[in-house]
Amino acid sequence: MRIVVALGGNALLQRSDPMTIEVQRRNVRIAAEAIAPLTAEHSVIVVHGNGPQVGLLALQADAYKDAEPYPLDILDAGTQGMIGYLIQRELRNVLPPDRPVVTVLTMIMVDKDDPAFANPTKFVGPVYAKAAADELATEKGWAFRQDGTAWRRVVASPEPRQVVEIEPIRWLIDRGSVVVCAGGGGIPTMHSAGTDPLAGVEAVIDKDFASELLAEDIGAELFIMATDVDGVYLDFGTPQQRKLADVTPEDLADREFPAGSMGPKVEAATRFASKTGGRAAIGSLADIAGIVAGVAGTNIATRTGSQVATAAGPAAGGG
Repeated sequence: MRIVVALGGNALLQRSDPMTIEVQRRNVRIAAEAIAPLTAEHSVIVVHGNGPQVGLLALQADAYKDAEPYPLDILDAGTQGMIGYLIQRELRNVLPPDRPVVTVLTMIMVDKDDPAFANPTKFVGPVYAKAAADELATEKGWAFRQDGTAWRRVVASPEPRQVVEIEPIRWLIDRGSVVVCAGGGGIPTMHSAGTDPLAGVEAVIDKDFASELLAEDIGAELFIMATDVDGVYLDFGTPQQRKLADVTPEDLADREFPAGSMGPKVEAATRFASKTGGRAAIGSLADIAGIVAGVAGTNIATRTGSQVATAAGPAAGGG
């Protein structure tokens, strides 16, 4: 079976962890040890987040005033290499010596006419006082929104349209490689009307949507989003919370989940199941063997006879 495993941010940094390389290496080692047994019987493709790392690089760049800050596509490329190296190294340490592990620097195409560009919503970089934010908005053309008592830059989050390196990724999978790719949602690029036909974009592509597109394009049968909870919950955080086990996309169609956490995962899972007929799953990295077996996490697939008894209940949040 061909499996895409999208690692949530907790695979690198647990909540409140210091952002040191040693902490990230230790957490990646745990992820590698969970993923490695799957490779004995399945083709495995790993995708990862990069939000904290891009944020740190942006803060470090802001502290150095003698050069212009790097654009987001360059920061994405840097974190793909850095995090990909950590994952590749730790997988290499727990896999048989003859099993290839490869990290692919991955660009993902977006549409210049995507409506997200007219309504930037993703916070990036450091916080500023209002006067400093206004000055940067005038100087650099950046958009800002209030974040608590301060102001932060916001950029668009367009839909991923094409995985540029899809052919070499397929080639590597077909030859038995464990592939790490599309990290952080991919490096956002678009066709340009200028001298360069392919240009980087100041945007953030949602990792879950990018992972789903990748899973479609490589013909994955199973798409796993590994996070820090053991599944999708209704009424999460209340005494009435209950976990969904096996659901169809239709079961989830009228539900609402938090936009900043479970919402994109549920939407990506339902897209994959609906468009491919494969199975998507959301759950804990610690339960990954059970998720592959279909006995852990929340499993989304197109079929009749949903086992979810709460499907007729009110719309609810998720963890």
